[in-house]
Amino acid sequence: MKFRYGKIFLLGFGFFGVSVVWGVYNAFVPIFLSEKFHLAPAWIGFFMTLDNIAALFIQPSVGAWSDRLRTKIGRRMPFLLVGAPISAAAFGWIPLASVLPLFVAGTTTLLLSMALWRTPVVALMPDITPSPYRSQANGIINFMGGIGAIFSFLGGAALYEMNPAFPFWMGSILVLVSALMVFFFIKEPKVYEESEEKPSLIASLKEAWEDNDRSAMRLFGAILFWFVGYNAIEAFFTLYAKNHLGMTVGDGTRLLGHLSLFFVLSALIAGFIGGKFGRRNTISIGILTLAGLFLALYLLPPNSLTPVLTTLPVLGNVPVISLFLMGAGVAWALININSLPMVVDLVDDSRIGTYTGLYYLFATMAAILGPNVNGWIIQAMGENYNSIMIVAPTFMVLAFIMMLGVTRGEAKVIQA
Repeated sequence: MKFRYGKIFLLGFGFFGVSVVWGVYNAFVPIFLSEKFHLAPAWIGFFMTLDNIAALFIQPSVGAWSDRLRTKIGRRMPFLLVGAPISAAAFGWIPLASVLPLFVAGTTTLLLSMALWRTPVVALMPDITPSPYRSQANGIINFMGGIGAIFSFLGGAALYEMNPAFPFWMGSILVLVSALMVFFFIKEPKVYEESEEKPSLIASLKEAWEDNDRSAMRLFGAILFWFVGYNAIEAFFTLYAKNHLGMTVGDGTRLLGHLSLFFVLSALIAGFIGGKFGRRNTISIGILTLAGLFLALYLLPPNSLTPVLTTLPVLGNVPVISLFLMGAGVAWALININSLPMVVDLVDDSRIGTYTGLYYLFATMAAILGPNVNGWIIQAMGENYNSIMIVAPTFMVLAFIMMLGVTRGEAKVIQA
């Protein structure tokens, strides 16, 4: 199995489509819930987790299922071909729903269908990539995912100002195009590594719990904590920008685009840094940096964050807060690019899908906890949206403590 950069870039289109969907979803669904359906912050936080509760029971099992599946087009592709078209249709429907039950139906269908194909497509990366190159490969596909996030935030902000439905329709089209790119240009391995014993998802989780050095469970705990912190920011940022900073929804969404741009610019470099200096060290530096940047945003008054420093093509106005968010994009790349490779290198290649599923199990649990925790805190603090900037660093510190005990998950040595 050879490592080819071009092949990984093509695979990255799958992650591109996923990122467009979640970028638009996280930026504009809270606005719909607040302004169209008049929900309180705690209810918005709960709503933003309903889809993830469904995914909690689907993505890990689908990952394990894809490990066992054998078809003429591969073990991962069938999930893509079924899930992506349903996701595109559901996503395009969301802004058209005029009553809350129909809105919930659209978002639930979206998440169920996304959960069907997200884990198998992500598992394709280690399928076609040798262990020593997985951080670099994950950097490439996250680079493509970051471009998708830029499309969703910067392009979505402009489209939203034209018509609130346009960002969703853009996402639907790009999901279909991305899925077709992956299907036609990525060929799965025809020979899979087999093991005599294939533990179930629950058995794999129990095995990780009972492992002597607990590296797997510590790593999964860190993943849970850093995603709780980051998802809380992501789910409420547009409301934070509007209510705490006094910005428009469009400008708040563009700020997320600034973070995503620097995530993209750092994605490839973060993979190489992880490969050279170690994944655990790279992740730990990213965690501490991100915690410090969010804490600074909490401590600084709004009038010091909003002055515009310059105006740039594509980015638009660049206020002071953009500098912090750009730094957050770099730090998030150091964390996110190296985490999945650590997880899949805890086990042999026959169980990549299962452990990718476990990765998303803990990430999804975080996506459930993060918005709920912050929604209740915001409401308890008198709808003070700045409170999300103190909760996030707290969880980042907890993630750092968990990473101190991780001793496995670095790149494997390939035997000649």
